[in-house]
Amino acid sequence: MITVTERAAKAARRFIRGSATPATGLRLAVTGGGCSGFQYDMQLEAEPDVADTVVEAHGVKLFLDPASTQMLQGVTVDFIDTLTESGFTFHNPNAASTCGCGKSFSA
Repeated sequence: MITVTERAAKAARRFIRGSATPATGLRLAVTGGGCSGFQYDMQLEAEPDVADTVVEAHGVKLFLDPASTQMLQGVTVDFIDTLTESGFTFHNPNAASTCGCGKSFSA
């Protein structure tokens, strides 16, 4: 399924705690767009939708819609925080190619 590193889970917990609106998890989705055709989308969510798959890792719940679940099989979500960049990263072994920014891919 999906692997979430401890660094990514720690960052997600921090965002959930600091949310201005109640949130219990993160929605991780694949949407059309980006420079390679598909892009990752993350947002805080209060509750999962009825059709969602819920994955829990290191105390963080991820909500995956049915269409995204298949495209996220085997993905590793990490979080980097360096002097030059900060944010979630995605390693998708199923991607045929990725763009330079690492935020979009082609299937």
